[in-house]
Amino acid sequence: QVQLVESGGGLVQPGGSLRLSCTASGFALADRAIAWFRQAPGKERERVACVFEREGMTDYAESAKGRFTISTDGAKNTVYLQMNSLKPEDTAVYHCATDTGYASTCPKLVWEYNYWGQGTQVTVSS
Repeated sequence: QVQLVESGGGLVQPGGSLRLSCTASGFALADRAIAWFRQAPGKERERVACVFEREGMTDYAESAKGRFTISTDGAKNTVYLQMNSLKPEDTAVYHCATDTGYASTCPKLVWEYNYWGQGTQVTVSS
């Protein structure tokens, strides 16, 4: 059974950093695309970053490039999202997600992901 559990959210001041974790079970991390999405109140869910170890790829939204880094720890079956230089507009609930394992790239659309974690709140405010 595929499960994803996020942690690491919280309140941080503008310019600060947070590291989110997504611990996966029920599948091997390297074999599927794993993405971080975020959703702010009143806005659509946005894919922030994706990693697909087997295909040797990472992909970032323009808003995340240069500030966010996605990485994996196979021994812990965990995906991380290191977020630096945080801005108030990064405030959102962050979810990790994965697909069924048949894709050969990082899917871009919400509906292409079949499994979701419960989310973790990130608030950037002074």
